[in-house]
Amino acid sequence: MNSEERNANSGRNNVDQIMKIESKRLLLYPISDIEMVQLIENEQDADLKQAYSEMLQGCINEPEKRMWHAVWFMELKKQPGTIIGDLSFKGLAADGMVELGYGLREGYCGHGYMTEAVKVIAKWALAQDGVTRVEAETAPDNTASQKVLTNAGFIPTGESGEEGPRFLYKMP
Repeated sequence: MNSEERNANSGRNNVDQIMKIESKRLLLYPISDIEMVQLIENEQDADLKQAYSEMLQGCINEPEKRMWHAVWFMELKKQPGTIIGDLSFKGLAADGMVELGYGLREGYCGHGYMTEAVKVIAKWALAQDGVTRVEAETAPDNTASQKVLTNAGFIPTGESGEEGPRFLYKMP
């Protein structure tokens, strides 16, 4: 584990020990199943509610691969408890690919938080057993997300997925 990562004990429901990834300004960590249920109940966007529900089902179906299905919160280090967004993987594919998704809460855009989070979590993911590559995709007109990916070290693959252009993380 490098200086950007550390383990922290947590007594929260079904998570005995929770991984926390630390960057310059952020703590990134997977939330518990109970917290995911609360997130789903409070979500107003139908598409996000569906996506979070699928992630929770992945956690339940594959508890040994939970970190590849769970929602990961982005918390400000200097303001404990302030959650500014979330990240998630869409499972661990048989060929070792993990796909990254992310979102930032209103009021936190334009400060480089998402680029910082995407960069550190992609680097962490590649260091995990069984992971061969990290990919992401974004809507064709979502230039802000494409900029985040490019600034975090992703390159366009020239392929399109369900949401739009696909990107591949290249470790510096």
